[in-house]
Amino acid sequence: MNEQKNEFYNVYEVFSKKTDKSPFQHSFSLLAPNADMALIMAKENFFRRETVADIWVVKRENIRGLNQDEREMLKRLDKQYRETKGYGYLKKKWRDYNQEQFTEQHILGGRGENS
Repeated sequence: MNEQKNEFYNVYEVFSKKTDKSPFQHSFSLLAPNADMALIMAKENFFRRETVADIWVVKRENIRGLNQDEREMLKRLDKQYRETKGYGYLKKKWRDYNQEQFTEQHILGGRGENS
């Protein structure tokens, strides 16, 4: 009898957002015979407890994640140039620049002896 039940019901994931500007967040999973019934069950749950701006109901088997090969590929991509930790020296460089004493040539726009 459990096998028949599993074939009839599908697992749906429910995502919601509280305001129009907030992002969608996973709220809960539920069992339902079809997408329409899953949406009705999700609305019943939210309208009783809290206000939401929008709800998404997605059949779990329609959600695709990365497979192991794709996850390994992401680890191999070098994106350190996008991380701000590499720019830590700028604070010291800016401080040194601000503490530098300017000569008359600097103030008048000259570059020094080689200009």
